[in-house]
Amino acid sequence: MAMASLARRKAYFLTRNLSNSPTDALRFSFSLSRSFASSGSDENDVVIIGGGPGGYVAAIKAAQLGLKTTCIEKRGALGGTCLNVGCIPSKALLHSSHMYHEAKHAFANHGVKLGSVEVDLPAMLAQKDNAVKNLTRGIEGLFKKNKVTYVKGYGKFLSPNEVSVETIDGGNTVVKGKHIIVATGSDVKSLPGITIDEKKIVSSTGALSLSEIPKKLIVIGAGYIGLEMGSVWGRLGSEVTVVEFAADIVPSMDGEIRKQFQRSLEKQKMKFMLKTKVVSVDSSGDGVKLTVEPSEGGEQTTLEADVVLVSAGRTPFTSGLDLEKIGVQTDKAGRILVNERFLTNVSGVYAIGDVIPGPMLAHKAEEDGVACVEFIAGKHGHVDYDKVPGVVYTHPEVASVGKTEEQLKKDGVSYRVGKFPFMANSRAKAIDNAEGLVKILADKETDKILGVHIMSPNAGELIHEAVLAINYDASSEDIARVCHAHPTMSEALKEAAMATYDKPIHI
Repeated sequence: MAMASLARRKAYFLTRNLSNSPTDALRFSFSLSRSFASSGSDENDVVIIGGGPGGYVAAIKAAQLGLKTTCIEKRGALGGTCLNVGCIPSKALLHSSHMYHEAKHAFANHGVKLGSVEVDLPAMLAQKDNAVKNLTRGIEGLFKKNKVTYVKGYGKFLSPNEVSVETIDGGNTVVKGKHIIVATGSDVKSLPGITIDEKKIVSSTGALSLSEIPKKLIVIGAGYIGLEMGSVWGRLGSEVTVVEFAADIVPSMDGEIRKQFQRSLEKQKMKFMLKTKVVSVDSSGDGVKLTVEPSEGGEQTTLEADVVLVSAGRTPFTSGLDLEKIGVQTDKAGRILVNERFLTNVSGVYAIGDVIPGPMLAHKAEEDGVACVEFIAGKHGHVDYDKVPGVVYTHPEVASVGKTEEQLKKDGVSYRVGKFPFMANSRAKAIDNAEGLVKILADKETDKILGVHIMSPNAGELIHEAVLAINYDASSEDIARVCHAHPTMSEALKEAAMATYDKPIHI
């Protein structure tokens, strides 16, 4: 196949269906009237309940499109779970703990010799908190710049175009809008019989602010969050054991990449108990005792830890919104059902982000928010959930976009595989950080890229060339024929692409 031409790219934009999403099977369509009753001169064009990544981005975009916009946020600080107690503080600690680990274990290899290296945990946590504070203030500044009205308080529906807000200063106000978007995100999923006290039994929120480094940490759940937080405290000196009900860590990950990833974490002294069920948790003593047994039943054993992190996933947060009062429909998982325009079954009420079907990711919520307000403004919006990248921010990182090999086999798709190890990448060898590989899956007949999976340092940055390629229906040859700067880690992607449709050069 030849490299994608400008004409091909133009044709792509002209012909793609901007209103279709691959999750339409999870959504449903409605025939709705677009007429709204006037509710006074103070009525907004758009009201958004929730100021997380989906909500605040939707608010800014709506204002940029000329819509009078109000955003309601109960926390009193914008950015939602992601910025305040999720993505941002966890990445701050991942980076700080990695710097400590490198200083202690890797600097000498590069000719940098130090005396004793110590952890100043209060300073590390303060750096994390300072990053969060500056970013939340930055969003408030963007609200002012774009003339978004910001109401601090807990909102709930009075009617499809009215929201009652209990403000954080103890007052109450009613915010009216022609279009109301629910963007309240998600909350930690609890487990039966386990009470989170954020001291000895913690959620991801508590794991970000432990007052001391636990000698033993047990993580319940081997997903993104559990492995990231386990990595943080493992680097700082904790003995980390991960208990997972399923047979594999991160079940959504490509199987071959997953196996290498688990081996890498095990080399970092992280222990795994897979196919294991937590029966009970006892925190009455100085530490915590877990009783576990095989997922399919069997002999019980007891584990002891100083701290237990419950990381069994997240659940849509819609508590107290009074959705049932206005008749908004949800599914069995508590997700709000929407059509391809993010519109619920109630005229004028929309939903985006973690409260609807699709990946529970901050960047997916942002795309939802932009698309939703574009539809409201009479434009076209588009989010393709099959092309949303996912990243595990451990070291090495794991990033992916598109289909896994297991999914292609299940769907009966004929495909080719191209792989390239970072051990053969000159930049990775030069910096002595060559663990991992790039794996590309492409259609056997057309060479169209179907999935890309990367395990490496900074995989979360490298993946976006693949995201762009997949969004433009590029072939592996398209990537292979693009000149990549030398020496760079991204050359591994080029070599994997060459391995997919022909042969790589450097292996």
